[in-house]
Amino acid sequence: MKIGFIGVGAMAQAIIQGLLKAQFVPAKNILVHSAHAAHYEKYATKYGLTAQPTNAAVTKNSDLVVLAVVPGITGQVLHEINGELTKPGKTLISIVSGMSLNRLEELTDYNLPILRSLPNINSEYGQGMTAVAANENLTGEKKKTALAMFEATGELSELPEAQFAIFSAISGSAVAYVDFFIDCLSRAGVKYGFSKETATRIAAQTTLGSASSLLASKQAPAELIDQVCSPGGDTIAGILAMAQAGFLNSVVKGIDATIEKSTGKTK
Repeated sequence: MKIGFIGVGAMAQAIIQGLLKAQFVPAKNILVHSAHAAHYEKYATKYGLTAQPTNAAVTKNSDLVVLAVVPGITGQVLHEINGELTKPGKTLISIVSGMSLNRLEELTDYNLPILRSLPNINSEYGQGMTAVAANENLTGEKKKTALAMFEATGELSELPEAQFAIFSAISGSAVAYVDFFIDCLSRAGVKYGFSKETATRIAAQTTLGSASSLLASKQAPAELIDQVCSPGGDTIAGILAMAQAGFLNSVVKGIDATIEKSTGKTK
């Protein structure tokens, strides 16, 4: 199987790196092309990928075609590759923000198998979280293969497209929010004498461990919070201080702002 990437920006590179780490396909079976030859050719050489001279060549020589361009040029790129894309055996995987399955079908072919996806940057380390929605043409083994690509880079969730903006806020954008929280913890550590490096390592590992424990326990976050908060103890004092300072409200307002920016709708 060969996977072609049209566009090799930050998100495409995160997926590619995740696939390489998972040894999902040989490096040479990942084909790439982007608008800037110096960029994608150097990247391909560094990791043993196969550079292609045009977007159409990527499409012609790939089974899975990953569309990883900015929304503004999506129509132009799809027009360029349509002749190859609509040949038998192709599956289009889009990571283009805000581009619906219906619109992708309008720009290509209503018979084309298409998977719309919203990955996040953690895919690079095999810890990604990806939302996916398939059109009615993507079924059976084709769908299984397309989903397997994202399963190799982390977890995935099949969702209605109507929920993609919400997913993006609590998964895609939230990578930055979690990093912001870790940075806040580490700065508090610096306040009390740790070096920033040491404080960041402690805060990051604690966040990772807490997330892993939560998933493994299958409990609600509040249940694990209660396990750590001894009666009259330090932790409950800190929890209450954060609550009084508006921690929950700040998080919800951040998600509201993200969704509003994405959709133009106020909740």
